[in-house]
Amino acid sequence: MIDPQIPLAIAPIFLLIVLGFGLWRISFPSGDFWQFNNKLVYFVLLPALLFAKISTINFSQVSFVSETVMLYSGFGSAVLFALYLSRQRGYDGPATSSILQGSSRHNSFLALAIAERLLGSAGLAQAALYAAMLIPVTNIVVVSLMVVLVQKAEPRGVVRAILRDLGRNPLLLAVILGLVTNSFDITPIPVLNDMADLLGKAALPMMLVGVGASIRVRQLGEIGLPVIASIFGKMVLFPLVIVVAATALGVSELAMMVAVVYGAVPTAVSGYALAQQMGGDTHLMSSMITVQTALSFFTLPLTISLAQYFWG
Repeated sequence: MIDPQIPLAIAPIFLLIVLGFGLWRISFPSGDFWQFNNKLVYFVLLPALLFAKISTINFSQVSFVSETVMLYSGFGSAVLFALYLSRQRGYDGPATSSILQGSSRHNSFLALAIAERLLGSAGLAQAALYAAMLIPVTNIVVVSLMVVLVQKAEPRGVVRAILRDLGRNPLLLAVILGLVTNSFDITPIPVLNDMADLLGKAALPMMLVGVGASIRVRQLGEIGLPVIASIFGKMVLFPLVIVVAATALGVSELAMMVAVVYGAVPTAVSGYALAQQMGGDTHLMSSMITVQTALSFFTLPLTISLAQYFWG
């Protein structure tokens, strides 16, 4: 059932993650380096990659309505599943917020890298577009629900906080800049686009070793029902709904495959920092990140192969 070419294609990605974990374990080059690496990726390298791809993508080949419905159907189903299960099981606000993050957020780093490895430059451009579509919606929905679940803040304060965070989000700003320059047909801009493209090529390997450095092996054995629920929501329900929606809407195979990658990748590593910042269950969130990332070594090739088989 599994296409042997898929594991071979994405194996280098996971080897980079293992390399990052190994370097972190031996404290090389230093503990401070990994904090610097994460900031460099978030504020410079990944924004450059998103700008370079979005500013030059051919939007005439994108079915916006169908692809938006397909993508948000998967995301929305994961959110609703997390909230329903948590209510049925009687979990408190912090635990519910972590199940929500674990089920619905995505690791953009892995999605971008896998899309490029499997589908080339066209896949990477499509993945950058989906990052642009998911980043603001995911932040607004997840942060709003976390405020309600954990902090019980006033709605006006929630809106103000979300708008402030989105307004200074470097990924979203890069997306907006890419869309503006693309819409005015002024790209590729000499020198600027070349520089952004060079920085973008450094983004993926640096992101992947950073993901590896965030893995904590001691938490692999902590698989309770909340962790299992997050695995089902993120790595089963999310991609399954995407495939069903893609079939019903008749989107292209490229669009479907890249969307499935976003649905099947583990939850975002940044979920731990968000849980810490907003009063979520940080220990549970950390376990979800570690277990899902380790499990994805095996589930990603299977999910992508099943999607191809179902489509073909």
